[in-house]
Amino acid sequence: MPAAQTIRMSVQNMTCASCVGRVERALSALEGVSEVGVNLASETAQAQIDGPGRVSEMIATLDKAGYPARTQSVRLNVESMSCASCVGRVDKALEAVPGVVDVNVNLASETATVTFAEGAVELADLLKAAADAGYPAEPAEDTLTEDRSARKQGEAREMARKTALAAAFALPVFVLEMGAHLVPGAHDLIGRTIGHDTSWMIQFVLTTIVLVWPGRAFYTKGFPALFKGAPDMNSLVAVGTSAAYLYSVVALFAPALLPETSRAVYFEAAAVIVVLILLGRWMEARAKGRTGAAIQKLLGLQARTARVLVDGEPQDVPIERIRTGDILVVRPGERIAVDGEVTDGGSHVDESMITGEPVPVSKDAGDPVTGGTVNGTGSFQFRATRVGADTTLAQIIRMVEEAQGAKLPIQGMVDRITLWFVPAVMAVAVLTVIVWLLVGPSPVLSYALVAGVSVLIIACPCAMGLATPTSIMVGTGRAAEMGVLFRKGDALQQLTGVDVVAVDKTGTVTEGRPELTDMVLAEGFERAEVLGLVAAVEAQSEHPIADAIVRAARAEKAPRHEVEGFESITGHGVRATVAGREVLVGADRLMTREGLDIGALADAERRLAEQGRTALFAAVDGRVAAVIAVSDPVKPASAAAIRALHDLGLKVAMITGDKRETADAIANETGIDHVIAGVLPDGKVAALDELRAGGKRVAFVGDGINDAPALAHADVGIAIGTGTDVAIESADVVLMSGDLRGVVNAFEVSTRTMRNIRQNLFWAFGYNVALIPVAAGVLYPVFGLLLSPVLAAGAMALSSVFVLTNALRLRRVRPAMDEAEKLRPVATLSAAPAE
Repeated sequence: MPAAQTIRMSVQNMTCASCVGRVERALSALEGVSEVGVNLASETAQAQIDGPGRVSEMIATLDKAGYPARTQSVRLNVESMSCASCVGRVDKALEAVPGVVDVNVNLASETATVTFAEGAVELADLLKAAADAGYPAEPAEDTLTEDRSARKQGEAREMARKTALAAAFALPVFVLEMGAHLVPGAHDLIGRTIGHDTSWMIQFVLTTIVLVWPGRAFYTKGFPALFKGAPDMNSLVAVGTSAAYLYSVVALFAPALLPETSRAVYFEAAAVIVVLILLGRWMEARAKGRTGAAIQKLLGLQARTARVLVDGEPQDVPIERIRTGDILVVRPGERIAVDGEVTDGGSHVDESMITGEPVPVSKDAGDPVTGGTVNGTGSFQFRATRVGADTTLAQIIRMVEEAQGAKLPIQGMVDRITLWFVPAVMAVAVLTVIVWLLVGPSPVLSYALVAGVSVLIIACPCAMGLATPTSIMVGTGRAAEMGVLFRKGDALQQLTGVDVVAVDKTGTVTEGRPELTDMVLAEGFERAEVLGLVAAVEAQSEHPIADAIVRAARAEKAPRHEVEGFESITGHGVRATVAGREVLVGADRLMTREGLDIGALADAERRLAEQGRTALFAAVDGRVAAVIAVSDPVKPASAAAIRALHDLGLKVAMITGDKRETADAIANETGIDHVIAGVLPDGKVAALDELRAGGKRVAFVGDGINDAPALAHADVGIAIGTGTDVAIESADVVLMSGDLRGVVNAFEVSTRTMRNIRQNLFWAFGYNVALIPVAAGVLYPVFGLLLSPVLAAGAMALSSVFVLTNALRLRRVRPAMDEAEKLRPVATLSAAPAE
């Protein structure tokens, strides 16, 4: 079975939650397409597909459903093509890129024109596919995709133009009709001057222009959807305004068909409704453009060109042409183009836009650099290691986009309601008209029309569809600016239900860079001898403790030895033969397992552990030779972050492989509530289950390879971004900063975003529940109040604008640690874990 691929494309014509439901159902019905998610705010659809061929089927299905996917074309200059076979290979390679719809390769001009679904393909993906096939390509011209914000700004400008045009024609209609009712003497003035028939004729002409010109889209989209049995927001507007318009046309041109008491025109209602809804959509388009502000800021961090050494000479080249292995030159103050490793020179680099840490980081030969960060006053050269979609910045952007397109569990309730909402509203409108015709006062037909049209207009479910996705987009985007990446959007909701935060110790609570502090020798052994033997073994290990011992041996110039037969004993320690002698290094359980007596050194090991150090035993040729103690400093932010988590009502637990004494020392130092110590790497999952007792929900924070199973098993996995790729891939949330402050900020963003979503849903549903009966006329028998269709249109437009504006407030969320508590100094000695 082919491996599943994720495809994401931009979808047109979605205006409300009903549209979202129809797009999801249409795509979900396709064979080989699964996990469909549709986002109204970003106007995108995301799905898992079993092969590139499904893309064309998805596009065809969307087109048939009335929601065509946006496509783009790019023209590439292709090298090395010499015959028709080359054309076929290039064609096949480009067509295999997920998201590509059509490829046209021209041998004579040595070009390829590629059409692809907007949002599904990056230019770098096409260039890589061509190069991998043996035919290097480059853009024939500047064909980079116009970003979504620019497109939304263009749409907003177009909607503003339509709104102004519609308002210009609708204003005279409104003045002629409503002025006659509201301004004393205006009715008689119109009758004495142009006459009421002429007034109605002028209103007819101007309203017709409004409906067929700026308002045309409501009818060209709404009626086809209605006839397909899938009415949407446009259908409600189309039916409502058409009813008012046609009733008025009959009253004007065939008055005999209506009872004399019902001869009135509602041209102003049809015209002003169109104006108000266009106004609402203009404001929506402007607000939607701002929901993606975080993505635009991230995109703005990408360099456009870089200086690459070509035959020893630096040349400015577009970033798309940089390949892995290229040597790049970075001058003072320049933005680094791609990820790489410094080969020559040195400088300090501002990485705050990636990690959130304000202090520039020193970079010398061998150090990694990250694309998007800014060089300081030095200059250096570096080798590109990750380019295009593989760079850290590109992955961050991709994570944010995927999180913004996620569907939260709460959205499922909205979807179930909106599936039947529009048809139900149309049924309510029909019922409203029937009831008014049966029991309404004279002129019964006019009252029935006003009530029916008001129900149709006021019930447009735009606000329902926008309530959740806009908050997710803004919330996850703001979180990214704070260094918190939600890899899975539903983690936003899951975090609010967490009761316990479990943390790994090394690299999470502590710095993860322990130092050798003590060596207590058994009788008959010398420090330099033992340290040299132990360091030789530990040099084969990647554990932080091993690094501390090796660094100490180098500093003390201990003897160096060759190593044979190295063996790592998971959860216990390591074994090897060094200079012909058998050496064991590990926890007391390793000595016990091997039958070695720790005897005289047991008290020293216990004393060191009580001081917050990690104590390991070293044995040489079957005799315990020394107790070696290392200490890992607690990160300055850990204690303050744990206090902040307590303030949020959360319990904090620490899971570690260290001995109980060492773990308790750190817990006392930082305020951790519960400690699970002596845990082997494969025991962290069981430890999480222990913390879940009583139905508690647990978030786990870690950074190492051995944390990956626990990160995946926790209700919410939070990875420290300075950790391993394996840990990050297993997590739901990634913290770009290297300490626990990011955990507090993640909870802050989650809480604020979910509160914002609930506010939006309350407004959206409450608005409809409250005003549909009012529009239907339930207040008329008691208070004589009947909602005008014009007021209904204004209220409908206002509801969507309110939801979007409320969501945009999340852009002002501040990092919780900055607001809640400044960091207080903590003790610098703590501990590191056992192997």
